[in-house]
Amino acid sequence: MRFSLVLFIISFCSGLLIGQSQPVETNDDSTPKYSNEFLNIGVGARALGMSNSFIASSDDVYSGYWNPAGLVDIEGKFEGAIMHSEYFAGIAKYDYLGLAKPIDEKSSIGFSVIRFGVDDIPNTTQLIDSEGNIDYDRVTTFSAADYGFIFSYARKLKKTGLTFGTNAKIIYRRIGDFSNAFGFGLDAALNYDVKKYRFSVVGRDITTTVNSWNTDLGEEVEEIFRLTGNDIPGKSLEITLPRIILAAKRATNISKNLNLVTELDLNITTDGRRNTIIKTDAISMDPTFGFDFGYKDKLFLRGGIGNIQERTTLVPINLSLEEVDTEVETTSQWTFQPNFGLGIKLKNISLDYALTDIGNASDALYSNVFSIKLNL
Repeated sequence: MRFSLVLFIISFCSGLLIGQSQPVETNDDSTPKYSNEFLNIGVGARALGMSNSFIASSDDVYSGYWNPAGLVDIEGKFEGAIMHSEYFAGIAKYDYLGLAKPIDEKSSIGFSVIRFGVDDIPNTTQLIDSEGNIDYDRVTTFSAADYGFIFSYARKLKKTGLTFGTNAKIIYRRIGDFSNAFGFGLDAALNYDVKKYRFSVVGRDITTTVNSWNTDLGEEVEEIFRLTGNDIPGKSLEITLPRIILAAKRATNISKNLNLVTELDLNITTDGRRNTIIKTDAISMDPTFGFDFGYKDKLFLRGGIGNIQERTTLVPINLSLEEVDTEVETTSQWTFQPNFGLGIKLKNISLDYALTDIGNASDALYSNVFSIKLNL
């Protein structure tokens, strides 16, 4: 087991070095950001209701996504989970399937698949025929979808309370028949339990994940691009730099029937300055907080806050209809996104609900998310 721990430390540190070796500038256009961002939305209504403050609390099949080290806490011989949610008034659909199984008393494996896609997009490249006539029968549809396939492994180490986990991720992104990309990445995680506390560290994309894009529009479409003055896309690379998440959880038994779990997470990105509480030209830090209040381990109330950002607005001053140029002043305020969730556990089935959002709370783009977990 010492070898496993040493391998983890080497791979973790090498991932950080590779990520920091990328040129990071304050210019947002030159800094790689938000690649494979569909993998950062989150899975499971339990976690989403806690504002994604779920790294240390993860102890079931959802650990394959959140924290692979948590897979060793699976109860029973098998766990499976599914989730479906829709965003932007149902335009974008997000689906998840997770499977996990203990190998023995000390290790477990898991598999997760995620799809985020927009379907039935009109393709109007053939709208006008060779004679210049508009023919709506020539309009077809296509889908733009992102897929993530995650293979997970977790094991208890010799030191009491210490567990290790790792993910191998295969990324597949497709835009109709025009373009597609493949990518591969690694995650690694450690959990340490002491009394009522659990401390976790998760490194995502520790070796830097690279998507290789290939575009083939076809001769007819490429000719349309030339005639309309558009650039013809070709091969390109998309880079996802490492992300480190530090988490601390505390479990408290309030009474015989009531228990409370609270968790504080700190998301550290290495792709330069983001709109977060703590930000530098090299890294940014984004804290989240969540709680899970349970009654008899059957009914659950959850909540959390996250996505804390500084919003800047321009306010006109000395406004006059006679003046062409109006003076403005800049004002800023801090905003955050609250989330809410409920859960019920019926024997081997857990049903969870969350009211959450992937954008800013003030945009009122909240979605209803449901997930189901089966424990055999």
